[in-house]
Amino acid sequence: MQLFPVILCGGSGTRLWPLSRGGFPKQYLKLVGKHTLLQQTVLRTQNLPDAAAPILIANSEQRFLVAEQLREIDVSAQATVLEPVGRNTAPAIAVAALLALRSSPDALLLVLPSDHVILHAAEFSSAVRQATRAAADGALVTFGIEPAAAETGYGYIRAGEALQAGENVCHVEKFVEKPDLATAQHFLREGGYLWNSGMFLLPAASYLEELSLHEPETRRLAELALDQAQADTDFLRLDAAAFSGCRDISIDYAVMERTRRAAVLRAGGLGWSDVGSWSSLASLSERDASGNTTIGDVLAEGVSNSYIRAEHRLVAAVGIEDVVIVETPDAVLVAHRDKVQDVKRIVTQLNAHGRTESVTHRCVVRPWGSYEGIDHGDRFQVKRIVVNPSAQLSLQMHHHRAEHWIVVKGTALVTNGDQQIMLSENQSTYIPLGTTHRLTNPGKIPLELIEVQSGTYLGEDDIVRLEDSYGRISNT
Repeated sequence: MQLFPVILCGGSGTRLWPLSRGGFPKQYLKLVGKHTLLQQTVLRTQNLPDAAAPILIANSEQRFLVAEQLREIDVSAQATVLEPVGRNTAPAIAVAALLALRSSPDALLLVLPSDHVILHAAEFSSAVRQATRAAADGALVTFGIEPAAAETGYGYIRAGEALQAGENVCHVEKFVEKPDLATAQHFLREGGYLWNSGMFLLPAASYLEELSLHEPETRRLAELALDQAQADTDFLRLDAAAFSGCRDISIDYAVMERTRRAAVLRAGGLGWSDVGSWSSLASLSERDASGNTTIGDVLAEGVSNSYIRAEHRLVAAVGIEDVVIVETPDAVLVAHRDKVQDVKRIVTQLNAHGRTESVTHRCVVRPWGSYEGIDHGDRFQVKRIVVNPSAQLSLQMHHHRAEHWIVVKGTALVTNGDQQIMLSENQSTYIPLGTTHRLTNPGKIPLELIEVQSGTYLGEDDIVRLEDSYGRISNT
């Protein structure tokens, strides 16, 4: 049997705001270690026996983030499937199962969220081997984590008798919704309850059989969306009409809580965390003698049991305890450690007021590189633009603004109306309003330039794309 890792790359990024944002959620961040959470998840699967190249399920807006992060670790995906809309995990896993069965009639799916931390790779590999044996016998296995505390942020699973003597895979007695604190404390005292991790090992064919039994229309539409999918460079775009018709439902509700084949692996010693809050990230980080974690340019005096992270400038803290401070170029969070779960309420307020800080950072990633706002005022805006080697922006024009480009590093090939000019460091050009233009990096190092915009309207939606290497049809 061949094992197909399935990496689920969804997530809105609200609980680790302001570092994690809607357009750049936590799976793409380096929160623990030198790799991002997505990269760690993919690398974790590389040495598993009989593992195929991973199948990634992502959304269209983040497709180039996924591609770039795989390129950085030199891993090629079997497929990167793009969902036109989010429909939760049950339809996404159905698409992955159908893809895997095209390669192997007895395919097993190792379903992993892309935003979890697992500190102990050897224990994870051992857990996968145990779950594989049970799945090979037809069980739909979920990974249950031995609880270390009375957590109210996780669902729970009540484990029954072992499938086989001496094994850590058990029948599922019941699934339990996220409990209140008193119930969670009762679970911890009683024993036999596990945290529901959201990781699964499933026979692809068996999963589809159960989905057909319990959610037949979702199974049918998922298959139709895949059959009518369109290849787009390195991506596979699911048919929008068919996939949008799928029910928005998790694998737990659609299958695991209904099937008689559900089993749970007692997965201990993984060092697992879903990094669901700043306090959980703090618990994974190194602390000094006062119980503090400080990252970046931080000065602390009389501070204890706090997590302070500076991304952009000096953060100084005096005489406080049990707080989280996270500084980014455009937003600062200050919260008591006991209230970090309420950060999502701030994101809700930002969205209600139409503010972009919930979605994008000041430095915005694009498939060709990135741009960062430096300054702005009435009728002007200044940006720092970085273009990756061999990359280029779209051929475009603007109705309301003109632009000045000044190269500070690398070489730029500029299309400016009917002209093509090569610019090196300390050279510049002017793009008049309404002129067709394009920026290309023909070199081997990143191109960096300063862009000065001037005009009556400077929004990103004043871009008319005439040609684009990345197939973008929106202003992204």
